[in-house]
Amino acid sequence: MENVILTIHLILALLLIGVVLLQRSEGGGLGIGGGGGGTMSARGAATALTKLTWLFATAFIITSITLTILATNGGDGGSVVDSAATEGTDTPATDLPATGGGLAGTDLTLPGTATDAPATPPRADEPAPATND
Repeated sequence: MENVILTIHLILALLLIGVVLLQRSEGGGLGIGGGGGGTMSARGAATALTKLTWLFATAFIITSITLTILATNGGDGGSVVDSAATEGTDTPATDLPATGGGLAGTDLTLPGTATDAPATPPRADEPAPATND
C-alpha cells in the first residue's frame, strides 16, 4: 500500500512541476518575464492550468500526509540511539580483534579488556590507587 501511494506521490510531483512550468509568468517576482499585457483585476480569471495546479498541489499534500502517517504507524517507536546501544552490547569483547587489522603501531583494544586496567574507574570519594614508580 505504501509503495502505491509513494508512486502516486512521485507522479503528482512531476505533474505539479510540469503544470507550474507551463503557466505564464506574471512578471512580478524578479521584474522579468510576462509583462502587463493581460487584464489586471484583483481576482483574475482562473484558467485551467491554475485549477490543475491547485488540484495537483492538494493531492500532493494529501499523499505527503498519508505517507507520513503510514511511516509512523510502521515504526517500532524506538530511537536510533537506543537501537545502536543495544546492538553494541550484543557482541562480546572477546570476539573483537585486539589490533587494528594491519595498521602498524596501533592498538585498538577495547576499554576494560586490558588486564592491568580496572574494569570501572574508582569513585570520587575513594583514594587513587598507588602506583609503582
